[in-house]
Amino acid sequence: MRRLVVIEFITLDGVMQGLGSPDEDRDGGFEHGGWAEPYGDGVLADAAAEGMAGTTAYLFGRRTYDSMAAFWPHLPDTNAMAGHLNATPKYVATRTRTDLTWRNSHVLDGDLPSAVADLLSQGSGTLAVMGSGVLVQDLAAHGLVDGYRLFLHPLLLGTGKRLFRGADRPQRLQLASSTPTTTGVLLLDYSVVRDDAALIR
Repeated sequence: MRRLVVIEFITLDGVMQGLGSPDEDRDGGFEHGGWAEPYGDGVLADAAAEGMAGTTAYLFGRRTYDSMAAFWPHLPDTNAMAGHLNATPKYVATRTRTDLTWRNSHVLDGDLPSAVADLLSQGSGTLAVMGSGVLVQDLAAHGLVDGYRLFLHPLLLGTGKRLFRGADRPQRLQLASSTPTTTGVLLLDYSVVRDDAALIR
């Protein structure tokens, strides 16, 4: 069985929008794009390499997929991230797209819970979700998330799309590891606690 792990770069106030470049996502008038760039270091690079090594498939929402498909296929496979993304199966939760041109891309067929459950039953390793904030909310609501890998940045933006946008019930997480970087980012690995009786009420 695969594990579904949500991998996100977020600020201390929970913003996940537009981390890569100024024009990555200006939805809602967001003006702080590219905020993650100053925080890269060797610890982050090593963590990314470790995460890729265990990832056997990716799952994206349509908007995140479109953004990534416009960039990563145009980099050479000698770039470790590009090589892994290009070669690894990618599944897209979309009702509007059928023409996925990025190599090894597939439309996720059927309703979300059963389609993701099928993906999780196929093979081993990690089914990784990156970005895709709306999709993450749906996955969490259906109890499909097994863990969160959060790159928590020492930054407050005040505006922007948040990773956690409300839930219909509490969800307890268990900290599996915590690693600081040289730039103040915390790498936090959480596992989802499935026992509802363990929730703090």
